[in-house]
Amino acid sequence: EVQLVESGGGLVQEGGSLRLSCVASGFGFYGYGMSWVRQAPGKGLEWIASVDHGGGSKSYADSVKGRFTISRDNAKNTLYLQMSTLKPEDTAVYYCAKATNTGWDKGQGTQVTVSP
Repeated sequence: EVQLVESGGGLVQEGGSLRLSCVASGFGFYGYGMSWVRQAPGKGLEWIASVDHGGGSKSYADSVKGRFTISRDNAKNTLYLQMSTLKPEDTAVYYCAKATNTGWDKGQGTQVTVSP
C-alpha cells in the first residue's frame, strides 16, 4: 500500500520560505517519478512540480517556476519542496503525489498559509 506522509507546512509571511518533506513507503520509491500538487481553498487540485525517478529531470508550473525547487533523496525515500519568495496566493494544502492511471496517490497533505 502506497503511503505518503508530508510535513513542514505552517504559517509564514509573504516573501518567506518553507521546506516541505514527504516520506514514502509501500512501493519502490526510487523507481517512480514524483510530484507535488496543491489545493487552495475553494479551488481544484493544481500540479506544481515533478521530478523523475533519478532526480535529474525536473519540471515546474509557471506559477512557481524560479521560486520553488523539487528534489529527492532516494536513500531516504523522501521527496522535498523548497519554497521561497512565498506569496499569499501560494496558500494551499500541499500534497506529495505519485501518478496513477486514474489520477494521483496522495498523502494527507500539509497546510501552507502565507500572510500578506
